[in-house]
Amino acid sequence: MKLSEITTFLETLAPLAYQEDYDNSGLIVGHSDMEISGALISLDCTESVVDEAIRQGLNLIISHHPIVFKGLKKFNGKSYVERVLIKAIKHDIALYAIHTNLDHVSIGVNKKLCEKLGINNPIILKSAENSLRKLVTFCPDAHAENLRMALFRAGAGNIGNYSEASYNTSGIGTFRAGNGSKPYVGERDVQHQESEIRIETIYPTYLEQKILSALFETHPYEEIAYDLYSLMNTDRQVGSGMIGNLDVDYDELDFLNLVKERLGAKVIRHTALRLKRVRRVAVCGGSGSFLLADAIKAGADIFITSDFKYHEFFDAEGKLIIADIGHFETEQFTQELLLELIREKFSKFAVRLTLQNTNPINYLI
Repeated sequence: MKLSEITTFLETLAPLAYQEDYDNSGLIVGHSDMEISGALISLDCTESVVDEAIRQGLNLIISHHPIVFKGLKKFNGKSYVERVLIKAIKHDIALYAIHTNLDHVSIGVNKKLCEKLGINNPIILKSAENSLRKLVTFCPDAHAENLRMALFRAGAGNIGNYSEASYNTSGIGTFRAGNGSKPYVGERDVQHQESEIRIETIYPTYLEQKILSALFETHPYEEIAYDLYSLMNTDRQVGSGMIGNLDVDYDELDFLNLVKERLGAKVIRHTALRLKRVRRVAVCGGSGSFLLADAIKAGADIFITSDFKYHEFFDAEGKLIIADIGHFETEQFTQELLLELIREKFSKFAVRLTLQNTNPINYLI
């Protein structure tokens, strides 16, 4: 199949607009018209992963972490990043990364982590801000349904598990068509009154151009009246981390040992035990110290994440347990998640998990 079929699917699940500013998710090597024989999924794109793809005859590597985070001025093979890119290009292997955009969606990295730990009905820990807008427009009665459906097809009107959401009120619009105009209804130089529907619907900010294109292409008027509003509402389906409850309460040490077992953590760095039961659990795959205050506010008994610095452990102040289990350990199941999603969509496409352990950290136990 074409590479664009796969990337379009992945970006429907985790839009590139949801990635952090520092990130470099998306297609790094390759072009959208490439014919793809099969894909290899990994957490990181290393030389050994590229070698594995070559051996297996797979010409697409989908990794969680981008191999390139910042600009490169030379390609002479002096760093592992340059060597990976040179080898991939030489063997016509496309490289695609799906990083913080997959972290930020409700079906993504943190949802998989919750499944592994038995956390029920998890919700986003810190919802995305400034990610929603509202469109208000005015349309003749007879065209309102057609316009609504065009806006919905473009991605407007989705709220959680509900779609095609809008609010509609009837009113009278007035206008006087001037010289050079071609009014859809009414006559030039005569004030016209038209029965219209006021349509209100919300949409993700990143879809604004697509929403406006649907409006302009579908609305019958020559000049279209519309308003765009920025919203303070948060999008509960997009954001950082997740939190939920376990089926039963756990002793703190018992739960920490369960985390080690289920997530394959060699070491857990944690704050002092509080001698309380564990029921409410917050998680963040990768570096999650920025969410500590949110985890405390949400009533978490324990916060499972990675990359806490020494002094940041003090910030728990006995309000919860910080459990730093390692960056790789919190994100390793992203590979499994991607495999499941791609196989469900493309049942006959060859997609495999890498056999390479790309964790750069080793433990002496």
